Amino acid sequence: MNLLDRLARTWPWRRLQDRRSSLSRRLVWLSVLSVSATVLMVATGAYWMTRFSLYNQLDDELIDVAAYSAAQIQTDVEGMGGLNTSALRAANVTLMLLASDGRAQQVRGASVALEPGDEELAVARTQTGDSARTVTDTNGSRYRMVAVPQTMQGTRYALVIARPLGPTEATLHWLWLTMMTTGGLGLLLSVLLGWLSSRQAMQPLRNLSGAVAHVTETDELTPIEIHSEDELGELTRSFNTMLNSLSSSRERQKRLIADAGHELRTPLTSMRTNIELLVADEKTGMLPEGARGEILHDIAAQLGEFTSLVGDLVQLSREDKVTANPEPMDLRDVVESAIVRAKRRGPGLVFDVELNPLFLVGEPDTLERAVTNLLDNAVKFSPPGSTIHVHLQGDTLRIADQGPGIADEDLPHVFDRFYRSDQARNTPGTGLGLSIVAHTIKAHGGEVTAQRSAEGGAEFIVRLPGKTVEDQQAEDDTVTMPAIKD
Repeated sequence: MNLLDRLARTWPWRRLQDRRSSLSRRLVWLSVLSVSATVLMVATGAYWMTRFSLYNQLDDELIDVAAYSAAQIQTDVEGMGGLNTSALRAANVTLMLLASDGRAQQVRGASVALEPGDEELAVARTQTGDSARTVTDTNGSRYRMVAVPQTMQGTRYALVIARPLGPTEATLHWLWLTMMTTGGLGLLLSVLLGWLSSRQAMQPLRNLSGAVAHVTETDELTPIEIHSEDELGELTRSFNTMLNSLSSSRERQKRLIADAGHELRTPLTSMRTNIELLVADEKTGMLPEGARGEILHDIAAQLGEFTSLVGDLVQLSREDKVTANPEPMDLRDVVESAIVRAKRRGPGLVFDVELNPLFLVGEPDTLERAVTNLLDNAVKFSPPGSTIHVHLQGDTLRIADQGPGIADEDLPHVFDRFYRSDQARNTPGTGLGLSIVAHTIKAHGGEVTAQRSAEGGAEFIVRLPGKTVEDQQAEDDTVTMPAIKD
């Protein structure tokens, strides 16, 4: 089993990976593991750096003592330069002279018995470099022993000097104990701070969770308060935006259903009455001659109106943007197709048409239906022999008629669903045509407005994002223009 497998099986790591654990607990465990790893690395690094520094300092001191002692021993090798145990005890060292043949000589009366090794013997024989290592005497005490080369009276020696490691190891022990105590206290503090910070950081998420639960239980789309401007505050703001969109969509659906129910009731009631008359006539023959055909003709007209109304409702129920079949197109072609259809419905009208190219990306079918609805509205209210103006210039399409126009109080409502002015109540239609226009133009990133025309009729202004011939030519010139050198 390798190290990664062992780490993956450890209890804290399993707690961090446990999906059943709460996010706040995982954050606390993550902070604990991070602080623990940091404390362990810092403490270990500081301990070994301090140990290395203390041992180097001790080796340098022993080398200095060896150089001082060698000057004295040079005068009297056999008597070890007059050095005695008292002098060595004052310096807290033990001294030995090791010859290249392996003979070892200590100060008379020395109580510490150190066994030199191959390292010290190599220094004596080669007379190069020095050695430093940790050894243990016969009593089990640990010493730091240094050997330096010396040539005395033609004989090669290694002056070996050692000092007890008790004080140094005591210092390192207290250092390690202090680090572990401080690290443990820091770890406990990190657990407390991690728990507090995780609770504070998770509070916006708890608010979001509570809001979702509240929406699920009560079906109330109540936004929650924003208490910060960080990522969690941005998440809360996005959630509130979603709630507002959902609330707005729900209100639109309720209004559409209510309006649709109101508008569908009339044709359904009329159709039911006519069908009941036909059923009664089958039994009694009460209808005069020709009335049955008129009723059937009336039912067919009502079915056509009903079908048109259902189609308009389906079109308005689409709340998505233009993503079905968008394609590059020239709006001029769409308007020309719509004009052809409008001319068939208003054979006695004059169409003043002036169309310039406008290139954009969109759905030709839905845009043609929107333009057709505007032209049908103009045809419906135009007196015989009047003129309908259709001008496409730049990014603006204008459709104006010479009819009675739109009253000022009706202008803010002409694009509302099922809205019909007093002048339009007796004319055929579902009251959804202009709503479909507004919905389609908005889905294409444009806007449509209504106003009185210069001739007193109604004028609809459609603006769509696109490029004219001049815009396309300017863009092409910019791309192909060569660089101008200074």
